[in-house]
Amino acid sequence: MLARRILTLPDELAITKALVADLLIAQQAKQGVLSDIQNAEFKVSSQFGEDGIIQYLIRHADVPRECRTFVEFGVGSYEEANTRFLLTHDNWRGLIMDGNSEHMAAVRESAIYWRHELTALSAFIDITNINDLIRGAGFAGEIGLLSVDIDGIDYWVWECIDVINPIIVVAEYNSIFGPRSSVTVPLDANFQRTRAHYSNLYWGASLKALEMLGRRKGYALVGSNSAGNNAFFLRRDRLNGQMELTAEQAYVECRFRESRNAQGELTFVSGPARVREIEHLPVYDVEDQKVIQIRELA
Repeated sequence: MLARRILTLPDELAITKALVADLLIAQQAKQGVLSDIQNAEFKVSSQFGEDGIIQYLIRHADVPRECRTFVEFGVGSYEEANTRFLLTHDNWRGLIMDGNSEHMAAVRESAIYWRHELTALSAFIDITNINDLIRGAGFAGEIGLLSVDIDGIDYWVWECIDVINPIIVVAEYNSIFGPRSSVTVPLDANFQRTRAHYSNLYWGASLKALEMLGRRKGYALVGSNSAGNNAFFLRRDRLNGQMELTAEQAYVECRFRESRNAQGELTFVSGPARVREIEHLPVYDVEDQKVIQIRELA
């Protein structure tokens, strides 16, 4: 008698998700160039709809087989991440990094680590070590995708990366700073989100600051996800007719209610009240090249 493989519920769910994703990817291929990349959204392993947008951009940018590698940092436990679907579904090679050593150890001890060509490093990332970390892990030159999400000095870290040349960049932005201000938290190698302000609202950069940085580095902003936290950039030589957007056009206000009080308890603050929580704190205006307070933003 042939042995029958018994699927657990997680196995069945993963297979179902992958099958549905394949159908959605096939449907995407028939749609041509999308005027709004949010129409490509679907979620398998990402936090929101990033999996679908990334699949669309990979196909649209015609990422070569030899470039099917990724670098992602700020991945947490890697249960939800922008690159996990690329690893498990498309068999890309990748590097992930996070400051939590327990998270990275758990990834290295999991089945995903021997089933795929993945490198998981524990590191507190700043502008002084990011290039050495990437190079030391065996990644350099042209790659398919870079994902930046450290809830801190993301702008400054992306600015200094030069060891790799990604075709696609996914960068998290802080929508609290609005669509018109080109600001980031000041450069501080020791920046930690909760330590910087107990509310957890003070971190990262505005979408406009990232748009300006991307332009300087040779990238075009092509949209944001519908959750209002991740922006997507294509290298200009790979736009292939995809519309470039301004920060004002691509901006989506996030609906997260993740603010906390001084005791670390969720307060569920939303809308303009989030700005009032941190209005006294400084940000660096990358356009005017000066430090201002958040209350001065448009």
